[in-house]
Amino acid sequence: MRALVKGEAAPGLALVELPQPDPVHGEAKVRVLRTGICGTDLHIDSWDRWAQGAIRAPLVPGHEFSGVVVELGEGVTSVNVGDLVSAEGHVVCGQCRNCRAGRRHLCIRTSSIGVDRDGAFAEFVVVPAGNLWVHPPGMDPDLAAIFDPLGNAVHTALSFPLVGEDVLVTGAGPIGLMAARIAQHVGARHVVVTDVNPGRLALAERMGVDLALNVAERRIADAWGDLGLSEGFDVGLEISGQPSALREMLENLNHGAKVAMLGLPSDAFAIDWSKVVTHMITIQGIYGRQMFETWYLMTAMLASGLDVSPVITDRFPAENWDDAFATARAGRGGKVLIEWGEL
Repeated sequence: MRALVKGEAAPGLALVELPQPDPVHGEAKVRVLRTGICGTDLHIDSWDRWAQGAIRAPLVPGHEFSGVVVELGEGVTSVNVGDLVSAEGHVVCGQCRNCRAGRRHLCIRTSSIGVDRDGAFAEFVVVPAGNLWVHPPGMDPDLAAIFDPLGNAVHTALSFPLVGEDVLVTGAGPIGLMAARIAQHVGARHVVVTDVNPGRLALAERMGVDLALNVAERRIADAWGDLGLSEGFDVGLEISGQPSALREMLENLNHGAKVAMLGLPSDAFAIDWSKVVTHMITIQGIYGRQMFETWYLMTAMLASGLDVSPVITDRFPAENWDDAFATARAGRGGKVLIEWGEL
C-alpha cells in the first residue's frame, strides 16, 4: 500500500510502499478514502520541538480520516465490513478513574492515532474497533473525514449555553469557522470571528458570521457599535492559541461571561487574573472530543441542517501530498484533504 511516512528523526515525509497492516483482536482494518491535514501533521512534517519530543520514527501520521471497513479482527461486533467510518483519534486505557466513570476524554493514559501509533496517511489503517464511528447512509466521505476537527468545534462551542448569547470566536481557522457556524445553528444572537488572515476572514464572511473582524486593523471594542452591543460578549471561544487574542477577549466580555479555550499556546503567558476574578469569568479548557457524546451531537446537528461543508476548500490526490501540505501550511483557506480512494 501507499503510505506517507515519517521515516527518520528529521524534517520531511515520504510517500512509500508498505505492507498492509493486519487487524488483531478488537481491531478493524479500514480502506482510507480521505485524510485531513491537521496542525499536528504540520508539526510532524517540520520536525519542530514538539515533534522531536513526541514522535518516534518510523511513523505513519494522520488522524482525521474517513474510510470503509474491509476486515475485522477477532471479537469485533460493533462495526461491519462495508461501513463508512471515521475514528476517534484518542485511544484510552479503559481502567483509570475517568475511564471507569465514563469520562473517557479525560483518560490519563491516552495515546493518539497518527502520533503514538500508525495513522491514516495511507491506503489502509488499523484502529481499535471501539474507536470507529459508523456514519449514516449517504454521508459525504469529505465531510466524514473532518469529524475529528468538527468534534473539537462542537465540544468547544457547546461547553456553555449559547441561545440568545453574543459569542466571540478568536481564530478563523477551520475549527474556529465551524465553531462559529455551530453557535449560529444552536441559536446565538450575534457571532463575531476575529483573525489577522484576510483569506480566512473572507471565508468567515461567506459562511455567514455576523462580523469577521481583522484585529490587525480594528480592535474588538471598536466593533461593538456594529452589532449594537453595550455590555460585552457573553461567551468567548478561544481557538487561536495566541496570548494576545485571549487578553483582548477578556477585555471585551460581560461580567459572568464564559470562555471555552481550545487554542493551544506554544508557551506560558500572563493574563489579567484580577479581571477574571472581579468579573467572575469562567475559563474552561477543551481538549479533543467527549467520547462519544460529541459524536452523537455532530451527527444530530448535521441531520438537522448544520452545514460546515464550505470549510473544506482544498483536495489533493495522494501523489500530490506535498502540494497539500504546502497549502495547509500557507493557511489561507480552510480544511485541506488528501484523497486516497473512492467509495
